[in-house]
Parts: sequence; C-alpha cells; structure tokens
Amino acid sequence: MADVHAFDVLGDPVRRRILELLADGEQAAGEVSAVVQAEFGITQPAVSQHLKVLRENGFARVRAEGTRRLYAVDPAPLREADQWLDHFRRFWTPHLSALATEIARGKRDRRREAE
Repeated sequence: MADVHAFDVLGDPVRRRILELLADGEQAAGEVSAVVQAEFGITQPAVSQHLKVLRENGFARVRAEGTRRLYAVDPAPLREADQWLDHFRRFWTPHLSALATEIARGKRDRRREAE
C-alpha cells in the first residue's frame, strides 16, 4: 500500500505540472525548467529543487547525456498511489456511471426528437 507521503509530494502544483510534462516522454531539465518558470513565475533553482524532490522520492528518473540531464517519470510510486486510491473509488465510480447513463439517455431523447 502506498505511503501517504506520496500525496505530500504530489500535493504541490509545480511538481504535478512537472510530472505532466514528463508524462509526454523524457525531457531535458532545461526544457522542463523553461516551461515551469514561464507558467509559475519561479526561478530555475526553484524548479531544480522540485525536480530533486521528485527524483529523491522515486517519481522521476534522471540520466546524463553529455552535459544535459534527462528526466522521465518513474511509474512505480504512481501505481502505489493508485492502489491506495482504489480503496476509495467506490465513492465516485457509481456517480460517474450514473452520469454516463444520463448522458446516453439525453442523446437518445434528442435523437427521438429529431426524427
């Protein structure tokens, strides 16, 4: 079961945004930093600190390629957090199923009215 500590790491919007960027594939630290600096108005050292937190807590991997540092998502802690959340899915899954049913019913009714 996931350590609740994972949610402390994921609770920060900058770190969540970095993970979103890395979810698209491996990226250089400079590329990530440029996007995050522009979106959040923080310094490059601050972005580096967030990358370090993600790396030290297992959410990101880094590899050197010459002078560049390439970051990628490490999915293991995200899977653990998802497993922990699985205990609570019953609270929202029925509501989403009901919503899907209502959307389908609305589409069916509109088709009938159009005929």
